[in-house]
Amino acid sequence: MRFVRYVYLVAMEAFYTFLADDGWAIASHIALSTLMALFPFLIVLTSLAGFFGSKELADQAAQLLLEIWPQQVADALSSEIHDVLTTTRGDILTVGAVLAVYFASNGVEALRVALNRAYSVVEPRAWYWLRLESIGYTLVAAVTSLLMSFLIVLGPLILETARRHIPFFVESNERVLFFARYGITITAMVVALFVLHAWLPCGRRRFPQIVPGIVFTMVASLISGIVFGQYLARFASNYVTMYAGLASVIIALVFLYFIAAIFVYGGELNAAIMKSQSAKAKSPHAAPSPKPAETQA
Repeated sequence: MRFVRYVYLVAMEAFYTFLADDGWAIASHIALSTLMALFPFLIVLTSLAGFFGSKELADQAAQLLLEIWPQQVADALSSEIHDVLTTTRGDILTVGAVLAVYFASNGVEALRVALNRAYSVVEPRAWYWLRLESIGYTLVAAVTSLLMSFLIVLGPLILETARRHIPFFVESNERVLFFARYGITITAMVVALFVLHAWLPCGRRRFPQIVPGIVFTMVASLISGIVFGQYLARFASNYVTMYAGLASVIIALVFLYFIAAIFVYGGELNAAIMKSQSAKAKSPHAAPSPKPAETQA
């Protein structure tokens, strides 16, 4: 019972701090920055795939990205994404590609601002170093996406080879092999969240300190995606009626807004747990429950 009370108070501490740190506004900033960075990122992805000689890798990478989105949201953007990916791009070293990388890194910068606020740290590094780091993260994400796509492209060949040599294993575990595609995507998400929480904001945090926020983000994002997908299945026409040609953009923006709020709260949750543990270590006889932070007027 005491543990349940502690969990409740920590969760409320994180929520109050989320409000005090303008979490809803930060989530809106992240959602808009992410949506605006999505297509420049796909341009970078297509340019890299063309540079390596296989444009199909970009298609596979985009499919991996959309698999973690509700079907209704993915369908809303699929035609626009298809237009980007089917445009031949060999201009990886041109000014346009450089600008695409720069704009794609804006999403990383938005996440940095959110986590710096959540962990109550002030960034001492110069803005140009931060921007270079964000560009580096963007390029690493693009190359990693292509590598994962390469594994997916090789999947049928690996499956056929396994079927010839160990048919019993493949036939009895074909469903497991099918869901391996989703396993790769989820693993990539977990690794990305770990990198973001551990290294993107100022300072360093140990793995046990960031696990609660990562677990919360993954579980809450899954639930949010299912609920939002069910909502769109019934009321998607409302967006078309209200926003007309902008409906697909608004649907994606609303979904990203919820995911961004969950991500920001995950950082606040980690910070609240770290704060409560620090207070407990300084005063062993004090109650281990944190006091809710006051919201700003």
